[in-house]
Parts: sequence; C-alpha cells; structure tokens
Amino acid sequence: MPSTPTALFPPIAPIRSGKLEVDQMHTIYWEEVGNPDGVPVVFLHGGPGAGLSPQHRRFFDPAYYRIILFDQRGAGKSTPLGEWRNNTTQLLVSDIEKLRERFGIKQWLVFGGSWGSTLALAYGQAHPERCLGFVLRGIFLCTKAEIDWFINGIQWFYPELYEAFAAPIPEAERGDLLKAYTTRMLSDDPNVYWPAARAWSRFEGRRVFLMPQPEEAPNDTLDLGVGRLESHYMANLGFFSDNQLLENVSTIAHLPAVIVQGRYDVICPPLSAHRLHQAWPGSTLKMIPDAGHGALEAGIARALVAATEQFKRLRRFE
Repeated sequence: MPSTPTALFPPIAPIRSGKLEVDQMHTIYWEEVGNPDGVPVVFLHGGPGAGLSPQHRRFFDPAYYRIILFDQRGAGKSTPLGEWRNNTTQLLVSDIEKLRERFGIKQWLVFGGSWGSTLALAYGQAHPERCLGFVLRGIFLCTKAEIDWFINGIQWFYPELYEAFAAPIPEAERGDLLKAYTTRMLSDDPNVYWPAARAWSRFEGRRVFLMPQPEEAPNDTLDLGVGRLESHYMANLGFFSDNQLLENVSTIAHLPAVIVQGRYDVICPPLSAHRLHQAWPGSTLKMIPDAGHGALEAGIARALVAATEQFKRLRRFE
C-alpha cells in the first residue's frame, strides 16, 4: 500500500460502533464518525467483500460530516465472513436503508468506490429521494464486458498475473475461468475454497496501483471476503440486467455527482466513467492522469477530499 496521502484528514476513531442483524443469517458491522449533528454521508466500500479500513474515515471533514461506514454482508467484521448465500445487490440496498432508518437520517451524501460505486448507483436508483448527491470513484457498472475485462482482458497488461491465475485450474476448464473459480470458491470444503480465494485476491490486488507496491502480508479476512463475494457477484452479473445502471441514470440525473477516475485504472477502465459522465449531464468527471485504481493513490485521494469539500459548499446541504 502506498504511503498515506497528506490530503486526507487526520486519523479519527469512531464515536460509536455496533452490529445490526439484517436477517437470520447476516449481521453487519457499522461505525459512526465525526459530527453527530453534521451532514450525513454513507461510505460504501469496494469488492464486494473488501471491507472497511480506518483510512476510509479520512476522506471527510469530521467537523462537518456525520460519517456512517459499514462492512457489507460477508465482509470485514460482518458475520458470517465470506457468506455468499442471502447476498445480492438488492439485499445490500435494503441493508443501507436499514442503516439509514437505524440512525434516523432523512437524506445523505453517498460515497463509493469501485464496487462501492456500483452499489451507490444501485442504491440511488432505488431510493433517489434519500440521496443528497454522489462521490464516485473507479466506476464499475457490472456489465458483461467489464467482467470479461477483469478476468480475461487484463492479460494484455499483466500476462504473468493471468498465467498465475489460470495455472491452478485444469486446462479443460480454462475456457471459463470465472465459472471455474466460482465453483471452487463456493465449495463448503476449506481445502478447495481457500486456495481459490487466495489466488483470486492476489490476481486483483497486484494490479490496484499504478506503480508496483511492496507485497503485503496475507490477510485471510480480505482474501475470503473478496474471493468468494467478487466471484459470486460477477457470476450473477451483479444481479442486474446488462447495462441496467447506465440505462437508469435518469432516476438520479437531477442530483449532483463527482466522478473520480484513474487514467490507468486496469481494474475498472476509464470507459465506464466516461459513459456514466456522458449519461449524467450534471456530473463532473475528474480524470487523474497519474493514477490507477487505488483510492489512496495521491491524485485520487486529493480529488476525493476535494469532492467532499465541494459538497460542503452546496446550499442544499445547509
């Protein structure tokens, strides 16, 4: 991981945290940060399955914002970890509404990156009346083309990663790596799903940043959450019809949005951000010329903080 960008606000601890049972199977972890009387904002992490980091609290002025963050179903401190059953986009949208009601919030700013941008769009299109606006990073519209790029297209840039990813799969199954990995990931046998989850997490993690980063120590929570849930969601096209999020932009087009995109993002390539911006005339697209996919790359972090500061100046927030 790159050094922490100086653009971020100082480290801050939650003023409270807890867990919310959202159904008989899933309990989600949440935390509240900043000003209890401030303008509410909900943070939607990536993955699916990546979970929260303390750095995520630092994109917002804690004197101005009431920041609600949570681990989505099966991710981070939510339980059960890596659980893919009862786990769909529509259920995640329902969880966001349960949290909003739990905190007595009428409307909030919606902030999401990567898969979090997907979920932000899905939530906004389901509940536009609950949204003040959007800050979106590394746009992923969960289309067939984007999923194919994530799995197969990346070999044009990272052939060695692709070969390492395909290597554990028998040659007869390599024509559909997503299916092969999903089958293994959703097995009940730890000897089957753990190697697959770790391979998947490495396959993604080594191409997040524009510049190579030191390899981090293994993180079982991240590997299982990301491996199982990303493969599950991709295999089901995010539980959308193809191109659904773009076709339904009109439901939120009256709301302000800032889109932050790394020019050399090879996980969520810039075409999706460009298409979203074209479909959303009132949006602002900030293309960061020296960045990949990582939220903590310096240029992206600066742009995200600038976006939350920009929203402070909107009179509708007063």
